[in-house]
Amino acid sequence: MDGWVALVKEYQSRGVQIVAISSNDVTSHPQDGPEHMKVLATERGFTFPYLYDETQEVARAYDAACTPDFSVFDNHRKCVYRGQFDASRPGNGVPVSGSDLRHVLDALLAGEDVPEEGQIPSIGCNIKWKA
Repeated sequence: MDGWVALVKEYQSRGVQIVAISSNDVTSHPQDGPEHMKVLATERGFTFPYLYDETQEVARAYDAACTPDFSVFDNHRKCVYRGQFDASRPGNGVPVSGSDLRHVLDALLAGEDVPEEGQIPSIGCNIKWKA
């Protein structure tokens, strides 16, 4: 999480707008509810809106599958990236760098196209869908 927060602060200073959305069902996972989200946001120093998708409509509209699931939109609000933060995983020894997301954001900021090939899907816990 610290790597994510650091990346956000770096790219916000370059004009990138960031929003995080939690879509988990809080009936089965109350720890993902707005009260806990507020505490997490304060503890981790979030400098971006952290929203709650109570109906899960946003997650479904963007085909979100896991947490985290990163989507990047260009200045025309077209999704140009949907994939992983980087290749780090718990226990794999790869340092958290945000390299995949950095590559995309740097390309957009330089006015370059983001290629669709090579986008590696996020891996994480499945979204906790409502029954």
